[in-house]
Amino acid sequence: MSAWLRRRALVCAHLFFALVLLSPAQGSAQPFDVPYVPTPQVVVDEMLRLANVGPDDFVIDLGCGDGRIPVTAAAYFGARALGIDIDPGRIAESHANAKAAGVTGRVEFRQGNLFDLDISKASVVTMYLLPDINEKLRPRLFQMLRPGTRVVSHDFSMGEWQPDRVHSVQKRMYYWVIPAQVGGRWKLDADLPGVGARSYELEVRQKFQQIEPFARTEKRNFAVWEPRLNGKSISFIIVDNDLAHRYEGTVEGKIMQGVVRTGAGTAETQTPFRAVWVGSL
Repeated sequence: MSAWLRRRALVCAHLFFALVLLSPAQGSAQPFDVPYVPTPQVVVDEMLRLANVGPDDFVIDLGCGDGRIPVTAAAYFGARALGIDIDPGRIAESHANAKAAGVTGRVEFRQGNLFDLDISKASVVTMYLLPDINEKLRPRLFQMLRPGTRVVSHDFSMGEWQPDRVHSVQKRMYYWVIPAQVGGRWKLDADLPGVGARSYELEVRQKFQQIEPFARTEKRNFAVWEPRLNGKSISFIIVDNDLAHRYEGTVEGKIMQGVVRTGAGTAETQTPFRAVWVGSL
């Protein structure tokens, strides 16, 4: 058995005995909105893999139960983590489990209402709540989280906010990336091979991460193909003068900028582009 496997087996054993010692007396009667149902460890692992958690991440687990997601994020993915739960008995379990895993310096647990927690510093948010709680939580995620923040939910979706990915290993997991706000009118400027200096009015209709852009100049309208929005990253294609111009860039507030890839194969060229948000639709 490798050293890593021995260490994991030892940590799991410690977690098991901590759970035996601390339950069920402290968590049996729960007048809470979400009943406590532990997430299987294999699902915990897959949730963190799905979010591509690493040492630079700060993971916040909403409704942390016995703390297994924050503890695993710290012990095996090198992340910092915070868990919140309204049940003080579960918070006591979480502290015991973090101590058993040797990660007390990288995890924190708070007893309280998850709707009162400042989640703005998270790079990853995890949860195992209920559908109605998820939908109530959704506006807060958009309000507080930065574009590019990853969100993973065990078992339950977010209503009309369609997931970027659905992953199933024993249980179903839903994955989203918080999108930048790009809806509105943009002035898009680029110097295009075979076209020259071009200035478009770009209109973007947005519903969550789904975008529908349209481009026009004073003389004509242009279809916009293959639009994609992933966090702050945006891409789309405008065909102008019988050439496909692939725009690939990032959105920071009211500025969109990046490169335009024109042509294909050895004939491909790259030129910069920049767009400025000029108003709502």
